[in-house]
Amino acid sequence: MNNIYTCSGEEFLANSKIPVRVLPDYDTAQEEIAEIMASTIEAAKGGRCFMICPVGPVDQYPLLAKKINERRLNLKNVWIVNMDEYLTDDDRPVPPDSSLSFVGFMNRVFYSQIDPELVMPVEQRIFPMPGHEAEIDALIEKLGPADCCLTGVGINGHIAFNEPALETDEITDEEFAALGTRCLDIARDTIVNNGARKVYGALDLMPKRCVTLGMKQLLASKMFKVYLYLPWQWGIMRKIALGEVTRFAPASFLQNHPDAEMVITKDLLELTL
Repeated sequence: MNNIYTCSGEEFLANSKIPVRVLPDYDTAQEEIAEIMASTIEAAKGGRCFMICPVGPVDQYPLLAKKINERRLNLKNVWIVNMDEYLTDDDRPVPPDSSLSFVGFMNRVFYSQIDPELVMPVEQRIFPMPGHEAEIDALIEKLGPADCCLTGVGINGHIAFNEPALETDEITDEEFAALGTRCLDIARDTIVNNGARKVYGALDLMPKRCVTLGMKQLLASKMFKVYLYLPWQWGIMRKIALGEVTRFAPASFLQNHPDAEMVITKDLLELTL
């Protein structure tokens, strides 16, 4: 086939090593994420439900809160583990009142919008925290594989903050896929990409450190869907779907997942160089 960046949209769909589905637009994607999460809760029928969730994409959360309230979905046996969090230079979580805080975002936009009679206890709203990496890995092991993981993909192919390995890193693909929860430096391209959108290019304000669930915990999810809908995701979409499985583009590991799917918008599919 042609070069991964010059092949047609039809060739991309035909040759993707990750199953691909095309949606009409961004709003449809956000509605789908919310509905999958709501349906997963319903399917548990009061039994334990465990989901791994991002802060990016984000617009599914108000939709999900509305579905929970309207359908009276009881979350008392639901566990939500967030993927990651920004840290200060001394590896403390950014304050929850910061616009960059994932904890603050989830509390403002999601948990506080759910009927108190339905929402789960605070202890079941989990965020990775520095100094407690082994604890969260043990908790995820205890809860069992997540019922679903629905997330986006970073410009360099990261999932959560599992930044790509560098050529100088002494780690194999297998070792990278087995990484657990940890603190690490955020890649420069991630800082620039996120900073352009979150702080209007004031990159000095962007955190340089983070804590993230590991690839081991993410890839163990029973169902894994990545949603891509932004123009800057076009290149990494093609790289992870048409290229090789590699630690240099972590989302490419989804090629080996038994129930993974890449969900993209029609506009993104039709972009050409």
